[in-house]
Parts: sequence; structure tokens; C-alpha cells
Amino acid sequence: MHTGGMDRAQLADFVRSRRLAMQPEDVGLARGPRRRTAGLRREELAALCLMSVDYLTRIEQGRSTQPSTQMLAAIARGLRLDRAERDHLLRLAGLEPQRTVLDEHVAPGLMRVLDRLADTPVQVLSAIGEVLVQTAPAAALFGDVTARTGLDRSVVHRWFTDPASRAVYPERDHGLRGRAFIAELRQAAADPVTAERAQRIVAALRSSSEEFRGIWAAHEVGVAHGPEKVLVHPELGEIEAQCQRLIDADTGQRLLVFTATPGTVSAERLRLLAVVGVQRLG
Repeated sequence: MHTGGMDRAQLADFVRSRRLAMQPEDVGLARGPRRRTAGLRREELAALCLMSVDYLTRIEQGRSTQPSTQMLAAIARGLRLDRAERDHLLRLAGLEPQRTVLDEHVAPGLMRVLDRLADTPVQVLSAIGEVLVQTAPAAALFGDVTARTGLDRSVVHRWFTDPASRAVYPERDHGLRGRAFIAELRQAAADPVTAERAQRIVAALRSSSEEFRGIWAAHEVGVAHGPEKVLVHPELGEIEAQCQRLIDADTGQRLLVFTATPGTVSAERLRLLAVVGVQRLG
């Protein structure tokens, strides 16, 4: 929904001022000994926003066309804006904040934690189980899923519609994982804040997956994944990991951190994820 015309000059000033107020350490970047730039460089912010330097330059110079909602969400995430700042950004671009944008905007506090764990598998999920942002090791382990669209953004939807999504867990654990995903979805479907979007996932899966229908009919609500997990990487093998969960009270978003006992084979395999990345070994 439009609030009026786009204010290019104010949008440019706002984005530029927030970029210059940020420090490399705020987003997990090293400060070189010869660094003289105040705040972040444009190329650094562009990388955080997953956009071109040229596009960011045009925004900061007041020469851009109206950015899309998705692009503005990326800028808000890159600048680590809080909710009030994010809403202001949208209004300067001539858009009214909407519920879907609220759900997809990662809480700044969770982003600051993620920034400091760039060498660790970490990902942030929405209240209905959509992966919103991942570190590189998390993408190497779970696959880069942040670009998924529609219902396929949902972890539980992919679990029951895309057999490849289960490969990160050993087959012996698939029964428990499916039940736990459904228990989380049932909770989201009963929450007034997330009910509408969660119930769309439920409706789609009830029509497409016999397995889902059987588990859903059991009405289980207390099934949990638990902190101990066995994860599988196609080249590195099984990894015994512990999953710590941090929940943002305002948004219901969950930050998941995967670690392993120091000195173990699993710890070494987690460390190697940063080396392997999303490329598969030959």
C-alpha cells in the first residue's frame, strides 16, 4: 500500500546516515589497520544486503526508482534496523509497512548475535518455520534456502514435499523430525498472530501428503526436536551437534546455533563446513 510519493532525498539521507553510523565490528567484519572510512563502505553494505554496489549508490544519491518491498527488507536487514527504523524506511520509499514485512524482518538483536558467529552454523527462522537468514556454514550444512519462495520457504512444507530436504538427518531420525515439525506447525496454527499463514501450510500439506495427514490427525503437541541432533553432510559424514535456541520475544523468531563438543570429530567437521561451503568436494 502506498503512503504517498517516494521521498528520494530523505531515503538517500537515511540510508547513508545509517551506513556511516555502523562499524565493521557491528556486522562481524575486521577493521584493517589503514581503514579511514567512517562507518561501513558502500561495497560492504551492498554485500550485506545482497545487492549491487551500483544500486546502493543510486539509492544513496537519490537516483533510484522505487525499491521493491523485498529490496527494502534486504536494506533494513543489512543496516540492522529495528522495527521503527524499518517502518520509517518503508514510508520514505512510499510504502506502508505490512504484516508480511514484519514477519520477514529479522530482529536486530538476533542479527547481531549471528554476525559474531559467522564461522558457526547459525540460522534464524520465522515464527512459522521459514529460514530468514543463514551463516555460510549453515548454508553448507542445510543448503542455501533463503531464496525459496511461497510455501516452499517453510521447513515443514519442504520436509513433506521435497525428499531431498530430509538428507541432512539420518533416516533413523526422520520419524521424530517429522512429528516435531508438525507439533511446531500446530502451535503456530493456534496462535492468532501466525494462524493465517500456518493454516495455509496445513491446508496445502493435507491435500498433498498422506504422511502429513496421518501425523496431523494424531494431534501431538508435545513433540520436541531436543538439543541433541545428528546431522549429515554428504562429504563430511555424520555430525553429532547440540542446537541452542534463542527466541526473540517480540517476533517469535528463533536463532539456532549448532555446536559440537570441542576436540571431537564432530567439532572438526563443523569447522570444515566453513572451508567446504556450498560447493561439494570432488
